[in-house]
Amino acid sequence: MNARPTRFNSVVHGYPRPQLQRRDWTSLNGRWDFALDAEGLWRKPSEVKWIASIEVPFAPETPASGVGATGLFRTCWYRRKCDVPSLQVSERLLLHFGAVDYFAVVWINGCEAGCHEGGYTPFTLDATTFLDGSGEMEIIVRAEDDPLDLSKPRGKQDWLNEPHSIWYPRTTGIWQTVWFERVPATFLDRIRWTPNLERWEIGLEAWLGGARREELRLGVKLRLGNALLADDTYTVVAGEVHRRIALSDPGIDDYRNGLLWNPATPTLIDAQLELWGERGECIDEVSSYTALRSVTVDADRFVLNGRPFFLRMVLDQGYWPETGATAPDDEALRHDVALAKSMGFNGVRKHQKIEDPRYLYWADRLGLLVWEEMPSAYRFTHSSVKRVTHEWIAAIERDSSHPCVAAWVPINESWGVPNLPTNPAERHYVQGLYYLTKTLDPTRPVIGNDGWESVATDIVGIHDYDSDPERLAKRYHADAVLPRLFKRERPGGRVLVLQGDRQLEQPIMLTEFGGITLSSSDETWGYSRAESGDALAERYERLLRALHSLGLFAGFCYTQFADTYQEANGLLYADRTPKFSLRRMASATSGGVERTDKPAADVGSHPLPVLSSQESVPVPEDDTANHP
Repeated sequence: MNARPTRFNSVVHGYPRPQLQRRDWTSLNGRWDFALDAEGLWRKPSEVKWIASIEVPFAPETPASGVGATGLFRTCWYRRKCDVPSLQVSERLLLHFGAVDYFAVVWINGCEAGCHEGGYTPFTLDATTFLDGSGEMEIIVRAEDDPLDLSKPRGKQDWLNEPHSIWYPRTTGIWQTVWFERVPATFLDRIRWTPNLERWEIGLEAWLGGARREELRLGVKLRLGNALLADDTYTVVAGEVHRRIALSDPGIDDYRNGLLWNPATPTLIDAQLELWGERGECIDEVSSYTALRSVTVDADRFVLNGRPFFLRMVLDQGYWPETGATAPDDEALRHDVALAKSMGFNGVRKHQKIEDPRYLYWADRLGLLVWEEMPSAYRFTHSSVKRVTHEWIAAIERDSSHPCVAAWVPINESWGVPNLPTNPAERHYVQGLYYLTKTLDPTRPVIGNDGWESVATDIVGIHDYDSDPERLAKRYHADAVLPRLFKRERPGGRVLVLQGDRQLEQPIMLTEFGGITLSSSDETWGYSRAESGDALAERYERLLRALHSLGLFAGFCYTQFADTYQEANGLLYADRTPKFSLRRMASATSGGVERTDKPAADVGSHPLPVLSSQESVPVPEDDTANHP
C-alpha cells in the first residue's frame, strides 16, 4: 500500500461487514490525496488541484482527518493509489465503501466506475474491468454534500456555519471504511437471517452475485460453541436460496433459555456457508452468525423471547470529539457498548444516525438492544420522500439480521413532516413508512414517529423534558391517566396521538427525558442544569426513582449517553469519562434492584483516557480530574 499505516486499519478496525466475512480482504483506510471544491465546480478528475491529504475514514470536518475544514463547502475529492492482488481466471475484485455522505461518484484507473446516493448506507463496485494489469489501482472519489440542502437525510448535521442548539458539525464525504476483497466469478453477495422462536427455527435467505451458474448448492453449518446444530445443503434456484433451518427443541426451559439471545446471555450461533459447484468444488466460503430471539409487543408491554421485558435505554448520538461520527477505532465502539451496560442500561436508541455495522456487531456480542433510527430530512418534498425512503430501505436491508436490533424508527419528532396534524399527505407519508417497514421486516416493532403526533406505531413514544420528578410522576401516575394523557396532556406542546384509540392498548414509553447539563457555561446547551457531579447524580436518581414508580411505562430512554459538542447533557463527558459514580448511575438506572443483564466482562482497554476503578465494573468508575 502507498499510504502510511494508521491506527484505524484492518487490524484495529475489524471486518467492516461482520455478518458476511471472507478471509481475504484489504482495508484502504489511511492517507489519501484530498481537495476541497467549495462551490462544486470541478466535474472531472483532470480538473482537480490536489494540494492536500486526508486521513480516511475521518470526515474533513474532524481534527482526526488532518483537514479540519469546518466551514460550508459543497464538494470534496479523494485520490488513492493502492496495490491490487493478482486475480485468477474469472475472479473479481470488489471495492466497498461503508458510507460516503452524500452523493459519490467513483473513478477507477481513469474510468467512471459508478455512483451512489445516500450518506449512511454502503455500496459496492466491481473494479475488475477497470484494472490495467499494472498491479496498481487508482481510486478517485467525488463526494457532493450540499450543506444547505434540507431535503436530504442529514440527521444532526447543522446547516448553519457553526453548530447550534442540538445540531452538530457536518459529516462530508468518506466516513466509514473503504476496502476491497477478491471473490470468485459467482459469489455469495448477501444473506439474511430471520429467527422464529415459536417454530424453533432460523430462516436463511441468500443471494448470489456475479455470473449465473446452474447446479449450484449451498452448504450451511450452524454451531453453538463446539456443538453442531445443523449441517444442511440446499439447491440454489435462480441465484437464490430461501430455507428454514429447524433446530432441535431442548424442551426444558432451562436448556431453551440457554440458547436464546438476550442482554443477559447474548448467545450467538456461528454460521459457515459454502457454495459448491456441479463437480463438488467449493467456489466461495463465508462466515457469519445469527441468534435465536424474538422481539414484539403484547398489549401494553414490550416482549423479548415471549416474556415482558422492561427497556432501560439511553439516547446515543454516536459522536467522538476528534473523529466526529466515525469511531476512533473498533475498540471505541466496543467500549461504548460495554459502558452503556455498565451504566445499567439494556438498550440504546441510536439517534439520527445509521451506526457503523461494527457497533451492531459488539451490541450483538456483548448483549445490548438497539433501536435503529433513520436520520431525518427537514423539508417535506417529493425529493425528501424519495430520498428518505430509498435510504431507509437500504438501512433495513443492511441491518435486519443483527439480533441486537429491536425496533425501527423511521421518523423522529415530526422532523421532515412539520405540518403532520393538518396535512394529510404528511400523515400518509408517516403511515407509508410504517407499513413499508413492517413489510420489509414483520418481526420487529416499528415506531412510526417517535416523540409525539403518532399516526401509525407499535409503541407510543413520548418525549417529555419536564425537570420536576413530582410533576412527571403525577402526569403518568396510573393506567387511568390514558384517556386524559392522549386527549389533554401535551409534553413539549404537542399532542401525542392524532387519531383513534388504538394507543390505549399499546406499550407506552418515555423515549426522551432528562437532558440535564453539568455545566455553568452559557456556551453549552441542555434542557436543565446541574452545578456539580453530586447534584447531577441526585437529580438523575430522583428522575429515575419517579419513573420506576410508574406502572404505565413499558420502558424509557434517557437523554443522553455522552456530551456531544455543545450539547453537554450526557451522563458521560465527550471522552467517555463518567460525571459521577458508575455504580451509583447503574443503581439508579435499574431502579436499585440487582440486574440480570450485568456488564460484559471483556470491556478491555481503550485508547481514550484510561481511568482507574475500585469497582468490579470493568470500566472507569470515576475520574473527574480533567473536568471542572
